[in-house]
Amino acid sequence: MNRQDILKKLQSGNAEYLRAAEPIPSLRKNTAKHGQHPYAVVVCCSDSRVIPEQIFGASIGDLFVIRVAGNVLDRQQLGSIEYAVEHLHTKTVAVLGHTGCGAVHAALNGGGEGYVRSITDAIRRAIGEECNEEKACCLNACYAAETIRQAFCDHADFADADILAAVYDIGSGTVRWLSDCQS
Repeated sequence: MNRQDILKKLQSGNAEYLRAAEPIPSLRKNTAKHGQHPYAVVVCCSDSRVIPEQIFGASIGDLFVIRVAGNVLDRQQLGSIEYAVEHLHTKTVAVLGHTGCGAVHAALNGGGEGYVRSITDAIRRAIGEECNEEKACCLNACYAAETIRQAFCDHADFADADILAAVYDIGSGTVRWLSDCQS
């Protein structure tokens, strides 16, 4: 697709969104007027095959989604989580890794140049010596969940928050919750 085709596709997609049947227009207007009240924060990869709203059957205002390649965390992502928990009173934070993650694959194979290197380095810290890609995806999600727990261990708003880790299978569509890495 060329640039014009891409722009037309984006524009027609927005036009289709605006023609959506209820409840979308009502939800959009309600959240614009009364604010957002998401029931969960989802930290996930930027991979275009991982769409948390669809994966979890959510709609406008349901999820506070933070997307970053490799679902790695830095100060900006932690700040976004803190905002959702502290100001929006969202008490569930889920880190959603996924199978077939290009960032995990790159970390396992020593890849990553430029800014991408910060992502693969973070994943390498998370997975240690693990060489199995599926296990590495799980370790990476668990590491991010533990990072959140540690970052906010003394934060009153996080005292009763659930911090979860999961892996989404891009082939089957199933989410496997990783109970072995939750405290």
